[in-house]
Amino acid sequence: MVILDGRGLRFRYPGAVLALDGLDLAVRRGETLAILGPNGAGKTTLLLHLNGSLRPEAGTLLLDGEQVAYDGRALQAWRARVGLVLQDPDDQLFAGTVFEDVSFGPMNMGLPESEVRMRVAEALEDVRITALADRPIHMLSLGQKRRVAIAGVLAMRPTVLVLDEPTAGLDPHAVAHLLAVLRRLVDAGTTVVYATHDVDLALAWSDRVALFADGRVIACDAPERAMADAALLRRAHLRRPLLLELAEHACTLGLIRADAPPPRTVAEMAALLTEASDPMRKERGTAATLGENP
Repeated sequence: MVILDGRGLRFRYPGAVLALDGLDLAVRRGETLAILGPNGAGKTTLLLHLNGSLRPEAGTLLLDGEQVAYDGRALQAWRARVGLVLQDPDDQLFAGTVFEDVSFGPMNMGLPESEVRMRVAEALEDVRITALADRPIHMLSLGQKRRVAIAGVLAMRPTVLVLDEPTAGLDPHAVAHLLAVLRRLVDAGTTVVYATHDVDLALAWSDRVALFADGRVIACDAPERAMADAALLRRAHLRRPLLLELAEHACTLGLIRADAPPPRTVAEMAALLTEASDPMRKERGTAATLGENP
């Protein structure tokens, strides 16, 4: 079922810079969708449309099949359902402490104090930063700030979480922590849409990928199919994911079956190699046994 549906979205920034040019994209409920493309392709602009931060000059956006409205009350309800996490958390965090920042959204919804406190506690626990509740924002690392920004959105209990370059600038340890947080949310039923330049992340972590070029979606498919198409990747100024390159070479060398499903993770690649090596080991063992028994 489609939860967000952009149809013919067109948007131009001041100075006649066309960012979206009749873009069509449907987001399915419960999926993880990666938005891929070069700088200036319209990825961030689309994300800002998905929660009403920007309004298209043409086209329509549907939320649960209903056309969205842009009055104050409608926007508040919309943003409670579709939470946006910006690439730079400093653009989103403004309060003195972690608790104060995460509580802002629920308080702005007019919830009772007891409900606000409960939601903040749950959000901080969800992203594993309960111990940081009283920490001043300026004393946090980039990874911690990004988790605070996510917690602030989660406290509003959205059904869709939209993230712009969520892993950019993070070290591998922080990336692993962030992806674990997002995996828990996905497993709980949250729809996740994220923009990224990381094709390897998109392959491993997405149900579908949407390839962007010149303000339009040029392909939207399972990642192992969309990112295997060399022509599409060239249009989107992307490289093929490393695992798909390795799998192709391994197939050419006869190390994995030609009909094997494309691997999306290192574990899947290892399983394919192990599966292919078992018959080889058996064959070598049989040959050795026959050699010992003329």
